[in-house]
Amino acid sequence: MKYVVLFEHSETNWSAYVPDLPGCIATGKTKAETEMLIREAIEFHIEGMRLDGEPVPPPTTEVEYVSISA
Repeated sequence: MKYVVLFEHSETNWSAYVPDLPGCIATGKTKAETEMLIREAIEFHIEGMRLDGEPVPPPTTEVEYVSISA
């Protein structure tokens, strides 16, 4: 399965979240660290859902860039 992950950069760190898995987030000092952590978070999140007998939602979020003239 492939889930969309959104990365956001702030002045002090990076964060990431998965729209199709509410509550699945990660933060790190670098984008690379955050990517590693969100991969672990996704696996942990799905494992927890399965252990709790909850259905794992399929990936449904799509991403597309939209160009505008500024």
